[in-house]
Amino acid sequence: MPDEQIVGKHNAVLPERESLADNIAAILLRRNMLDMDTLQKARAGAQADGKRLEEYLMEHNIVSDTDLTLALAEYLAVPPMTLAHFIPDGQLLDLISQPMCNKLVAIPIAKAGKILTVAVGDPFNISALDEIQTMTGLNVVPVVAAEREVKEVLQKFTEKAAPGLEDMFKDMMENEEVEVGHEKKEEISLDQMLESAEGAPVIRIVNSIMVEAMRRRASDIHIEPMEKALRLRYRVDGDLYEVPSPPKTLQSAIISRIKILSDMDIAERRIPQDGRFKIKALGKDVDVRVSLLPMIHGEKIVMRILDKTNLAPSLSALDLDAKAKESLIYAISQPHGIILVTGPTGSGKTTTLYSCLQDLNKPDVNIVTTEDPVEYQLVGINQVQINEDVGLTFANALRAILRQDPDVVMVGEIRDQETAAIAVKAALTGHLVLSTLHTNDAAGAITRLRDMGIEAFLLSSSVIMAQAQRLYKKLCTVCRKSAELSLDNLRLYNLDAKYFEGATLFMPVGCPKCLNTGYRGRGALMEVLVVDDAVRQLILKSANAKTLAEKAIHNGMMTLRMVGLEKVKQGISSMEEILSVTGGE
Repeated sequence: MPDEQIVGKHNAVLPERESLADNIAAILLRRNMLDMDTLQKARAGAQADGKRLEEYLMEHNIVSDTDLTLALAEYLAVPPMTLAHFIPDGQLLDLISQPMCNKLVAIPIAKAGKILTVAVGDPFNISALDEIQTMTGLNVVPVVAAEREVKEVLQKFTEKAAPGLEDMFKDMMENEEVEVGHEKKEEISLDQMLESAEGAPVIRIVNSIMVEAMRRRASDIHIEPMEKALRLRYRVDGDLYEVPSPPKTLQSAIISRIKILSDMDIAERRIPQDGRFKIKALGKDVDVRVSLLPMIHGEKIVMRILDKTNLAPSLSALDLDAKAKESLIYAISQPHGIILVTGPTGSGKTTTLYSCLQDLNKPDVNIVTTEDPVEYQLVGINQVQINEDVGLTFANALRAILRQDPDVVMVGEIRDQETAAIAVKAALTGHLVLSTLHTNDAAGAITRLRDMGIEAFLLSSSVIMAQAQRLYKKLCTVCRKSAELSLDNLRLYNLDAKYFEGATLFMPVGCPKCLNTGYRGRGALMEVLVVDDAVRQLILKSANAKTLAEKAIHNGMMTLRMVGLEKVKQGISSMEEILSVTGGE
């Protein structure tokens, strides 16, 4: 690459944005960080949203910030750098003011003589490098780092170190970091309750609870009234963690504040209530679904944080093993039939179905879903919210949907014989139907439908694929350390030591990056049973789940345990975590 294109040369002439996007995309394709089909969809999405291609790829989790950083570094011939283990020098931080570092998304890394090395989140911001050079009087040499990592380091080391919730309760200004959107509610006669709920201290506390949850990547917030305390817990990567809580004296005001935001009846304390609202914090717009349940010491609130940026934009972005990905792509490419996704509550079934719908979502395809509740609103997809109070059940909604000329139908859950029968009928009359069931394994989905009263010959003709899944925690790559193979585990779970020969196993440790848990992020284990001719014959004979599973394994299906042990061999998760997740096998 010519020197004039290198970002370190401050008189560089930057390439046109369209040309830049093409070059970055070419590097991502060559490095197998992206496939052509996903790239074309991303281009169309970026154009529709009026965003840069790189920005769209990041926002929709199509490409990780690390991969994009490496691609930018290669294109600009500038060294890349990870800040995962980086601890900045306080004297270097004094060279550039904190507000300027935050404004430029840059942090000084090292100084040698008159040369200052700076990590930048946006390597195309030439003016930022010029500002730093003018401010310091040093020759600035850039390295490229992920913008997220630069911001995390700045937040951690240029602000007061690791503020706890107690400090946030005291210091957060009203609406400074979070904007709450909700419909206005008519005033009611409980003046004192309203006054306390709208008071500045309570607003700051509720805002701080929401912001802290987003910083911790929490999926749920639990506010639980105890006899003498108010307990606050966050669910992160599937586990609940208790954190410093607001005082018990503010319990009523906090609950009232959340009721107002969620458009609930502030005066009703005897029955469960549900609501939702939107928030804008930390640069994200997210939906919050609220559930309130009366308890003996007050009302418990659980808030589910629904961040659309966490949704995978396609099956390719789900990071599945090759066999599961191939089977799912085959299944959704069929013109008609039923695809069943199974697993316990919270196992990611909805995310998998949404990813399938994203792949199927095209201008010439009519997709209609019926859900309870609608968790994420998807552009281009018609979504029906179930309301059993007025008679809008899954069965009734599905009947109506079939009169809407659909190509693809998603049924949030098959709960009864009536819904199952309509879904099978839809599959047999030329529709692709996706739905969920609560069973332990893939083969159990087929026998569950049979137990609901669906004839074996109808099942054999309609079911394309049954899939079971579980979520597992990924090891933190910053602090994980190698581990010995446990002989007790081998004996208890009847595992073969030869399977792990040559593999390096890891165990969790804990560090600030993973909140001292040893794990960061989650992935999906998938057991995919494709209904081929051999399995179809067994279904016709009303074979039990064990017989179906054995035949599928013989034909190449990997069970949840098999897929999980592969994650252990690859160093992605620990043996203890995988055995815990798949312990029922």
